[in-house]
Amino acid sequence: MYTSSGLTDKEQCLKEYAPLVKRIAHHMMAKLPSSVEVNDIIQAGMMGLLEAAGRYDELRGAQFETYAAQRIRGSMLDELRAADWLPRSLRRDMRRIESGVNRLQQRLGRPPSEAEIAKELSMSLLEYQQLLQDSRGAQLVYYEDFHEEGEEDFFERHEFGTEADPLELIQDDRFRGALIRAIENLPEREKMLMGMHYEQEMNLREIGEVLGVSESRVCQLHSQAVARLRASLKGH
Repeated sequence: MYTSSGLTDKEQCLKEYAPLVKRIAHHMMAKLPSSVEVNDIIQAGMMGLLEAAGRYDELRGAQFETYAAQRIRGSMLDELRAADWLPRSLRRDMRRIESGVNRLQQRLGRPPSEAEIAKELSMSLLEYQQLLQDSRGAQLVYYEDFHEEGEEDFFERHEFGTEADPLELIQDDRFRGALIRAIENLPEREKMLMGMHYEQEMNLREIGEVLGVSESRVCQLHSQAVARLRASLKGH
């Protein structure tokens, strides 16, 4: 199936690795606004898979699936960048939640409940939950955590360069220890959610089935969990 000029049967390749494209797309959806359509992401990923099939050279030594996964993610990100699907308001909303959570944790000495956070933000519980839903796309570490606030877009913030970056921070032993402690202090359901999503690589629908809630509710809980972690990790 593999040759130095690529894959000999691209149609078979698309069939065999289509589940990989869907898995990557659904996993990525937890980090994207609700306005993004998963089918658009899958279509872009299939184009990346097709490109990988044409360029792959087994003499490079990498397994095809590893190489294809990189090309698939790259094509998905290129599509998102071109469509400008990630508004700047996303980070502003998450900062508002983080600040509220941080203030409450300092006052209460424990993780605040959703109702307490909503009250702190001077909104109803339903309004707060909608804010969580709209803030889909929350990340644990952003480039602006290292630099002054600028006008760069989401993808520019997440492209690794030669300076300090999120990957290096997460690999730092002290940060990892603080992160582990912060996760342990999450409310039980949010801790389970983070484990299922990031360790077991389950998508939002699958997590919802385990927790007995809707996919949109899982999205809200994920945004809230990230806000709690960022509030706990301030200073690291």
